[in-house]
Amino acid sequence: MNWNAPINSWWRSHVTLRTLYLLFLGQLVSFTLALTSFTSSLIADLGVDAPVTQSAFTYFFLALVYGGVLLYRRQRLRVAWYWYLLLGFVDVQGNLLVNKAYQFSSITSVTLLDCCTIAWVIVLTWLFLGTRYSLWQLLGAALCVLGLGLVLLSDAGGDGGGGSRPLLGDVLVIAGTIFFATSNVGEEFFVKKKDRLEVVCMIGVYGLLVSAVQLSILELKSWESVEWSTNILLGFAGYAASSFMFYTLAPFVLKLSGATMFNLSLLTADMWAVVFRICFYHQKVHWLYFLAFGIVVIGLIIYSTTEKDLNPMPDLENRISDLQYQILDNENVASTNEPSDS
Repeated sequence: MNWNAPINSWWRSHVTLRTLYLLFLGQLVSFTLALTSFTSSLIADLGVDAPVTQSAFTYFFLALVYGGVLLYRRQRLRVAWYWYLLLGFVDVQGNLLVNKAYQFSSITSVTLLDCCTIAWVIVLTWLFLGTRYSLWQLLGAALCVLGLGLVLLSDAGGDGGGGSRPLLGDVLVIAGTIFFATSNVGEEFFVKKKDRLEVVCMIGVYGLLVSAVQLSILELKSWESVEWSTNILLGFAGYAASSFMFYTLAPFVLKLSGATMFNLSLLTADMWAVVFRICFYHQKVHWLYFLAFGIVVIGLIIYSTTEKDLNPMPDLENRISDLQYQILDNENVASTNEPSDS
């Protein structure tokens, strides 16, 4: 039996330029996340305990760059400010918990973040966005998680770095996944229905405000103990640049595919970390890393090629839209009535 014909037919019908573009974009986002994790771990190794400060620089540049574009456009916000405040708050907490985890655990343990976030995202998108997943998509997601499990297994068999208090670090990471999943799902909804640039800008604005409040409460004493050096400044600059690129590119994947595909793509961030281990630390890599990378890629292909364009449930979308614009509509009616009364 000739298998070439059905294979070629399946490939042409499922693997499109959009799929390849989405996979490439996902890996680009994953690479920037790996850079962010590397610089965050480097800052922790240098003895700096200031997770909120790290994120504050990122939010500042997001607000500065994209806020300038919004001011140039002179357009009103399409989403009520309190939704952006909530989105910025949960995003800051996710960054705070995960960056704090580097003080107690290794990069290997922090990669648990990707696995746990996927579970929360699937549940949240199912409940709140009405996303329905096929068995093939769930199989692809399971393969991606299996690949990450092999990475953790290979690290557990050798010197994974340990950390001073790995259990506390793992708890912080798992708690951070809840906030990240909530942030991803909220961002997915807004970038698909509203303005992508506005969403990124408002995350920066309100993320910076929340970070400023928490920084003044939690990290002023930590600043006094830091012995600033060129390496520390370069670490902060590298973190800000890589995370800025992450927040810039992430909405494209969220808009084209969704929060689940976005987090599945981020699983390969640990594979990119292998490149940093080889280039900067000259460490040997376990063969399971390469097997894991292959399994994750297969899982991503299965998920992306069986994905359908699914829209949120109309009832949920209408309720959120009505809630967002109720106050704005009332203001518009009041403004149009005022001249006629005079």
